[in-house]
Amino acid sequence: MNGICQIESIGVKMPEKRLTTAELLDKIRIPCIRRFGLLTGISEKKVCSFDEDSFTLALGAVTDCLLYSRYRADELDMIINCSITKYKNGLSHLYEPSFSTLIKKAIGAEKARTFDISNACAGMLTGVYLAEKFIRQGIIRNCMVVSGEYISSISDNALKNIKTSLSPELSSLTLGDCGAAAIIERTSDSDNGMIITGFTTLSKYSNLCTGRQKRDAPGGIMETRAKKIHEAAIYESVPIVKEALERNCLSLKDITWLIPHQTSRSSIISGANHYLKCFGETPGHIAITLKETGNTASTSHFLALYRYLNEKRFTEGDYVMLLCFASGLIIGVVIFRMNKIVYRYGR
Repeated sequence: MNGICQIESIGVKMPEKRLTTAELLDKIRIPCIRRFGLLTGISEKKVCSFDEDSFTLALGAVTDCLLYSRYRADELDMIINCSITKYKNGLSHLYEPSFSTLIKKAIGAEKARTFDISNACAGMLTGVYLAEKFIRQGIIRNCMVVSGEYISSISDNALKNIKTSLSPELSSLTLGDCGAAAIIERTSDSDNGMIITGFTTLSKYSNLCTGRQKRDAPGGIMETRAKKIHEAAIYESVPIVKEALERNCLSLKDITWLIPHQTSRSSIISGANHYLKCFGETPGHIAITLKETGNTASTSHFLALYRYLNEKRFTEGDYVMLLCFASGLIIGVVIFRMNKIVYRYGR
């Protein structure tokens, strides 16, 4: 049942600067959104300083990942950059050369093939999906998937526009910055590794969350119909998760850890309750890790994995499901069994 790929190592780079939810809301002073922190479960997030950007976060995560890896940079066969934001030297969006090429040169990964993709908050898991396909076909033996998200500029721009609790930019206030990287490799471990990766795009919901570069100021802008996209994501994900489990003779209660995209605490709990009604059972644990980081976009699943690895919460053989929801509407499922990576973290 298990695949021939596994996660070999994970690295993370977070900015040092903290921005608390209280400090953020003081910039708005709208009484009706005072409960924002309670609803989202976010008490603070990390945001870039003047000398940090998407590239420095991505490069920092790559460096950290290699510290935990048995691979040297010059042994990497492929590098896929998956970030939404491609800011370098501040809020200048860089289209060419690609971030993956810049990372390759910076770390000396001379033989690595490189390309960039962008799939909203599903970016890194899409990178994992592609890496697995390349490895299964025998084209490569390993691949580094990386993302650097300097996405707090969307939050900064939203502050100027939010006037009521119904503002389509309210969800932008949850966004925090982070870099993450992971190496996916071929493995001979028949017990652990990737079981399934799959994605579905439901374009009829594409207008529920849209983002773009802001025309009259640096950074981006995001408009979200939060309640509707949450309802659509939870409703539409049930048959997708069911199919993924049934294809591998698993049930939801077999999943030791379910790690959903970290949007807000209330949304995750609401989704868990809906799953209980639909499946009649629950996974062992549902991860909620955004209290001190916020929603870090495409890096959120690997940030959660990195944190729990260092906290020694995982055991070898645990079934882990990564469940992503992204603008599009994109729903992605990655299921794997935790391997010996658990012994290299949390020392």
